[in-house]
Amino acid sequence: MDMLVSLAENFIGIFNAGGENLVGLITGILPTLIVLLTFVNALIALIGEERVTAFAQFCTKNIILRYSVFPLLAVFFLTNPMCYSFGRFLTEKQKPAFYDAAVSFVHPITGLFPHANAGELFVWTGISSGLTTLGLSVMPLAVRYFLVGLVVILIRGIITEMLTKIMWKETTDA
Repeated sequence: MDMLVSLAENFIGIFNAGGENLVGLITGILPTLIVLLTFVNALIALIGEERVTAFAQFCTKNIILRYSVFPLLAVFFLTNPMCYSFGRFLTEKQKPAFYDAAVSFVHPITGLFPHANAGELFVWTGISSGLTTLGLSVMPLAVRYFLVGLVVILIRGIITEMLTKIMWKETTDA
């Protein structure tokens, strides 16, 4: 009987812990996310969608910008998963590499800009929980995570573009 009671208490304890986590998110990160999304939408409206489009087209002409700044802007402004729609500014041969770069950046940006990938905020909170438990700031980790993410997406974008060109050539030669 004691084992059954213990099992029931532990079972409901899981849901109580989940509820406490939800309340923490609602009172902690949710207001920040709402303000960030409002800010980003207001910024786009102030700059003008045409100017944003012109800048995006400028970024796609340079391989370094195409797989660093361009995915960063896409993820920051449009958030995950809408950021992939920035692929419309690219040629067909560049789209796989852009997708690879953008999808690889949706986690590293979350530490500094949680609105960019709010649906997977748990990854960042899991990574940073050790520092939080120790009472340390997570910002140095967030900045490093962000910078390493930029380097990784650049490398992935360039390599994926090269591989796509090889595969594209093989399919046209066949």
